This record gives sequence, structure tokens and C-alpha cells, in this order.
Amino acid sequence: MPLLKFAAAIVVLRLRQAFATLPSCKGTKRRRPMAEIFTTDEMAACDLAAIAAGTPGYLLMERAGTAVADAIRARWSPRPVVVWAGPGNNGGYGYVVARLLRKRGWPVRVEVLEAPRTADARYTALRWRGETGPLTGDTTKAGLYVDALFGSGLRRPLEGKAHVLAQAMAKSSTPVVSIDLPSGLNGDTGKPLSDEVLKAALTVTFHRRKIAHVLQPGRGLCGEVVVADIGLIGGGAGNLVENVPALWLGAFPRLSVTAHKHRRGRLGVVGGGAARTGAARLAARAGLRIGAGLSTVLSPLDTVATYAAALEAVMVAPFDSDAALTLAAEHMDAVIIGPAAGVGEATVRNLLALGLTGTALVVDADALTSFHSDPASLFTALDRDDVLTPHLGEFERVFPGLLASASQRIQAAREASRRAGAIVLLKGPDSVIAAPDGRAAVNLNGSPWLATAGTGDVLCGFIGGLIAQGMSSYEAACAAVWIHSECASAFGPGLISEDLERMAPAVLARLYEMRA
Repeated sequence: MPLLKFAAAIVVLRLRQAFATLPSCKGTKRRRPMAEIFTTDEMAACDLAAIAAGTPGYLLMERAGTAVADAIRARWSPRPVVVWAGPGNNGGYGYVVARLLRKRGWPVRVEVLEAPRTADARYTALRWRGETGPLTGDTTKAGLYVDALFGSGLRRPLEGKAHVLAQAMAKSSTPVVSIDLPSGLNGDTGKPLSDEVLKAALTVTFHRRKIAHVLQPGRGLCGEVVVADIGLIGGGAGNLVENVPALWLGAFPRLSVTAHKHRRGRLGVVGGGAARTGAARLAARAGLRIGAGLSTVLSPLDTVATYAAALEAVMVAPFDSDAALTLAAEHMDAVIIGPAAGVGEATVRNLLALGLTGTALVVDADALTSFHSDPASLFTALDRDDVLTPHLGEFERVFPGLLASASQRIQAAREASRRAGAIVLLKGPDSVIAAPDGRAAVNLNGSPWLATAGTGDVLCGFIGGLIAQGMSSYEAACAAVWIHSECASAFGPGLISEDLERMAPAVLARLYEMRA
């Protein structure tokens, strides 16, 4: 019990943090946009819109620098600081940071890569009257460095002194605070522009996260990310967002006083062979735990006794042909196929048969691999309510070459969803959920404790259980990924897949409390 109470406290804290990052609607009747993720072009358009609406560029620069200085002071005690200033607006922010920290008594030196080229940066540079010198590449001068060299507009590898500096900092343990993005990182892909890129302990960006803040390896290079409001105007296309509870909480299943098990949703899980029954059991129990009223393992005849002996609340229904499977599944609200189902023709036939029922499918693992030589047949059997849940290897089998040819994971997942005509969840530390209509969400609360056998089976159960209760497949996939990660983080070290479903009640209780 002490562990569960501690886990519940962690869940409460993380949920509060998740909601605290969302734009507030207080004081306005206009619905604020979801926690969007921007491209660099969308961000530039917001800058221009704010200036066109009457906010001077130098004032935006002052606000940005103030946000960075405040973030630094909130995390570190006064110490010698070196600000690396580039030639553009990013360098202009750096001069503001230097001035404000020095005003608070911090010893600050500005090292200049190039003289300011923009009018606003020249203005803030003139207001800085402290110690200034050229960029030296000496990484022993300070207890904190501020990377104001280049922002998200950089399109070329670091060169010259900046390149030498990045090489030197790779061997340094002194923390770096990056403004907007770590210099040398592509803002639209999250990939370094060359082998050398600065790594930040903290990145302060403005208005919205960019793609590089949410996709690996950029996400890891950014360290902690703070999104500061500096009064910018406008949003992006609105179809790329952070996967946070506000995205799907309004659609979360609701219980009435007249609820009974059949109305709460019926989930089926196609079982595997006698030596591989664990995966289906994990998925079936997870579906119940997330709220489905009924969960049934659809079992081949030779494994019925094995499943029946190992399951209690989960039912077992035998089938001996794809036609019998169709009959058993036709009254279900969602069916999971793939976890340890076996790779081969039998699984292909079973999936194609299930595709004729109109029941929402969650397709994972062996079911994906079974179509590696003919993915088009899989796509023909799917509809927009079905969910594919590949990890990188399975994604490559079903969508060969797509990830390598795409600029980043979001683009690859969107194209995969379009080809399949179904929801695609591309799993990983930066899981992407994509819909055929172009919507996509990136999950930010991923946990390394999930890197253990069976956790993907539990995720399938969560997705299927939420779909069975009436959530749209896209929202169900988003909610399940977030809850799955939250359960893992709440448990922490020593996690095995069976622990995830036991952690779910505390996460669900807090979600229901927040929605009330």
C-alpha cells in the first residue's frame, strides 16, 4: 500500500504539471488552441503577425530575454555566466539576458560570434554595457553558459568558431541554457545539422514548442523545455499537437447510474499458441482495467484450457476457423489481434476475416509482421476506426523505406496513416499518433521503464478497452499512450508489464477528478 500511495501522489503531481502547461482560457470567451507544435515557418509567421499588429520587434526581444533570465534565476544560484551571442535575433535575446542577470548581481560576460545584423539585435546590444569580447571557445570561464548563437532558422551546419565551441562543450559538464533551440539543431526535424551540436540543460522557447523540442534526438538535446508567453499572435494549422489530457479528456468514457457490463464495451483479444498465452492475457486484463465491461480471449481450440485456467474476470471463447472467429467477434466493440498471435498464414486469414465484421481492430506485433510481404492486403482490410501499433521494426516491415525517406517521424506516421487508411501509432520514446485526415499528436511523457517485455501488449489492451467504451480510435490511442506512460513513471524502477494495469486506477481516478 505505501507504494501505491506514493505512486498516486506522483500521478497527481504529473497531471497537475501536464494541465499547467496548457494555455489558459481564463478571462476570454475565445477557445484557446490546443498545445500545438509549430514548424519554424509557423513560428516566423506568428512573429510577423505580432509586429504587424503593433508590437515592436525590440519589445518582443525584451520579453523573450526576460523569460530566459527568469528561467535561469529560478533554477540556478548566481554564478559566473558567459553569453554566446550570434548575429541574428537569437543573439539579441542574449544581450537582454546578459543585461538582466548583471542587473541582479550575476557576473556576466558576452562573447560575440559576429556583430548584430538586425536592427532589434543592434538595439539590445547597445543597451548592454558589460564585459564583451570575441567568442573564444574557452569552456572553463563560467559556471553557466547561455547559447544565443542561432535559433530555429539555422539551416546549415555549425562552422568556424561555433563548430569549435560545440566540440569543446561536448567534453564539458558545465550547464548550457539555449534560447529557442540548441545551436546546430534543425528546428523542423529534431536532427543535428552535423556531427556537432550544443547540448542544453534547459531550453527556453516562445509561444509554442517546435518539432525539434518533441522528437528525438532533438528532444534529448534540449534538456528541460520551457515555453514562455511573450505576446505572440496566432496559431499553426492546428493538426499537430502535444499529446496531453486536454486533447482527449472531454471524450473520456462516462459512467451513468444505469451502467452495466454490456453497455461499458465488449473487447476481444485473439489468443496465440499454448506456449505464448501471456501476451493475450496481458492485453485482455488491461482492457478490463481501463474500463471495458467485458473482455474475452478468442482462443484456438488447443489453448482453451490454458487460457481458462489462467484467467478469472476475462472470459474465453474458442474458435477453430476464420469463419468461427468472425462469428465470435461480430458482437464485440473492439478486437485486438497480434500480441503473440503467431506469424503466418493463419494470422493473415484471421485478420482478413475480422476486417469483414466492421468491428474496430487494434493490430499489433505478429499481425503486422504477417503482412510484411503484402502490406497492401492489410490496408484493404482496414478502415478509419482501426489502429496499427508498430514499433520501428514492424513499421519498416509494413511501410518499407518510409521512415528513411521521411524528414522525421511525424511525416512518416502521417504518410503511413494515409496509406493504411487507419490510425497509426508509431511507438518509441517520442511516440507519434497519426490519423488519415492529417491530425497528429506527439507523446511527451514517455518512460524508459517501458522498455521491458509485454508492455506493448498492455498498451494494446488500453487502446482496445477505450475504443470499446466509445472513444474515437484516434482519441483512444492518444489517451492510452499517455496513461500507459504515466503508469510506468508512477511505478518507476523494477517495473514489469503486469504492474502497468495495477497502476492504472490511480491515474484514471485523477483524470476523472480533473474532468468533473
